[in-house]
Amino acid sequence: MPLPRLRLTPDGSHGPLDGAWWPRCDALELELPALVGSLDPSTGAVTRVTVESAAWPDAPHKVMTAPGHVIEVALTDGAAEAHAITVDCGTVGRWELLVVPPDEPAGAAAQLLAAASDPANPLSAPRLLALTESGPDGQALWEAEGGAGPR
Repeated sequence: MPLPRLRLTPDGSHGPLDGAWWPRCDALELELPALVGSLDPSTGAVTRVTVESAAWPDAPHKVMTAPGHVIEVALTDGAAEAHAITVDCGTVGRWELLVVPPDEPAGAAAQLLAAASDPANPLSAPRLLALTESGPDGQALWEAEGGAGPR
């Protein structure tokens, strides 16, 4: 499996997001093992992920990421979780990541990866994605909300 397209905030969490992940497809059982394998093992083993059900309609309830290691997949219907994945590592750590849609053009995806991993980012995953998709007007809106913007 190729390395995941992932970017995390430096030195841990600084805001509503801890970074962004750009999966290659919407099959969580195919994408999750590479994502989990790329996270810092010092924060503990990944035990559960939470995703929005509309974004991952065929997500299984459990995914085997390594021999003998199964991760629980929790599905939510909340708008706050749209375009996000929460990765829980037992009692040691948790990441809230923007999920860049797999079909997002490379340029826009790179902007989203950079913006979500910016420690100064004040925006949630749904808001960040909405601003980026609003085109040139999104940059001005982003700056008005306190961010440097996904240039």
